[in-house]
Formats: sequence, structure tokens, C-alpha cells
Amino acid sequence: MKKSISLVFASILTLAIAGCGNNSNNTESSSQAGNTAEAAAANATAEPAKVTKIIVGTGTGFPQVCFLDENGKLTGFDVELLKEIDNRLPEYEFDFQTMDFSNLLLSLETKKIDLVAHVMEKNPERELKYSFNKEAYAHWRNRIVVAKDNNSIQTLDDLKGKKALVGATSAQAQILENYNKEHDNAINIVYQSGTANDAAAQISSGRVDATLAADFVLPIIDPQSQLKATGPELSSADILYVFRKDDADSQKLSDAIDGAIKELKTDGTLGKLSSEWLGADVTADSAQ
Repeated sequence: MKKSISLVFASILTLAIAGCGNNSNNTESSSQAGNTAEAAAANATAEPAKVTKIIVGTGTGFPQVCFLDENGKLTGFDVELLKEIDNRLPEYEFDFQTMDFSNLLLSLETKKIDLVAHVMEKNPERELKYSFNKEAYAHWRNRIVVAKDNNSIQTLDDLKGKKALVGATSAQAQILENYNKEHDNAINIVYQSGTANDAAAQISSGRVDATLAADFVLPIIDPQSQLKATGPELSSADILYVFRKDDADSQKLSDAIDGAIKELKTDGTLGKLSSEWLGADVTADSAQ
């Protein structure tokens, strides 16, 4: 009998201990569930990652680079490339603002825009006032362009006393201006509006004698093949984006864009965009 009572007592004690253990596990599980719920609630109420809006300054008058298509949509090599870059930089949102080419750099200085995208060449004159990203997204060479039957012009010296058409504030204008500083304004520089696309008509009609253009530009400005490039290259330049100088936010953006361009080069997207819009891959070489 005593043995039976002892067995009953041992069974009751075992159940009690087991009950305590279950209560402990339940309490721990409840605590863990509570912590998980609190974490989920905290994540739900956390602020979304900050996205910085970037105002991109570009133009509408450069065929295949930055222009309005037949539906009035802004497109072209520079525009579509920046859209690809934007897709790879979730911390930024690009907003395009169009204006005349001659106003782009001034708008950058006055903080109306945050970067300039208009196949801008890096040259010493611009480096004095502006900052450039490091990873070039295109590269080309400038040459003199004349009427197809003109064999008298090969060099800048041959342009002395003649009219040369270039866009105001352009890298091509800088080449002629630098020449004129050393040669008593020997060349008559005619500045063209950034929205004008009549270089072929002006040269073929004799209103001006020549223009200067990057190698890929000729078929764009002269679809009827009235012109030709002549003489040796006048300059060789990397094409980059332009930013405000000595500006921490601009430098951060510039570095981020460099990273995206490297990705676009590696996966072939950059070369594909160049071939699609410019008729050739002008992204491979670098002057750096």
C-alpha cells in the first residue's frame, strides 16, 4: 500500500514539473512572438529610404543626342543613358530640365540644375570653373568640316579671313577662340544658336566656310552628305557630366554615376546605346 501511495505521489510530482516546464516554454515563445511583432511594427513605421531629386540640364536641339521626337518626347543618347543610370541609383531620382545649350553652364553655377548632360567635353577652360565625373561615357575627336567640293581648307590656318560656324560656349568654339587669341582674331567666328541645325545649309550655300564637329556628328548634321571632314584632328576629348565645383553633394553624385557607368560598360548597355543613337560605338576609347 505504501508502495502504491509512493508511486502515485511520484506521478503527481512528475506532472507538476512537466507543467512548470511547459509554462516556461510558453512564456518564452510568447516573449519571442512579442519581440517579432514589435520588430515588424517598427519596420512598418520606419521612414522610407531618402531619395534625392536631381535636376538634369540638357537641350532639345541636338539630333540623336538630346532632342524632341515626333511625339514631343525628350529622348536621345544622353537622355536614354541617364535613364539607365537613374535605374541603377535608387537613392536618386533624375528630373530633366531642357534649355538652350548656351544657358546650361550658367544654370549649373546658379544652382538651377545639378548636372549638365549634353555630350560635354572636358577641357582646361571648363576645368577651371566646373567639376567632371571620372568615368567617360564617350570619346571623340574634333575636325574641320567643309563643303564636299572644298579642297582649300585643311587646317585652322586655312580658315584665316574666313567664317567658321560653331555653337556658343561649345568646345568647338573654344578651339577657335584659343586660336584667335594667338592670331589676332584671324578667324571670323559665327556663333550659332543651340537650337539651330542648319550647319549643312549654311556651308553648302556659302554663307559660312566651315564648322568644327566631333567625328560622329557629321552624318547627323549632314544627312544628305553635302559636307566632309577635312585635315587632322584638332582635339581629342572625353565626354563626361559636368557638376558644380567644390560641392560635397555634387561629388557624391559624381561618384555614384561613375559606378553606374562602369556597370553599363561591363554589361554592354553603354555600347549598345551608343550604336543605337549615334550609329557607332564611341564609348571604347579614352583620353585619360
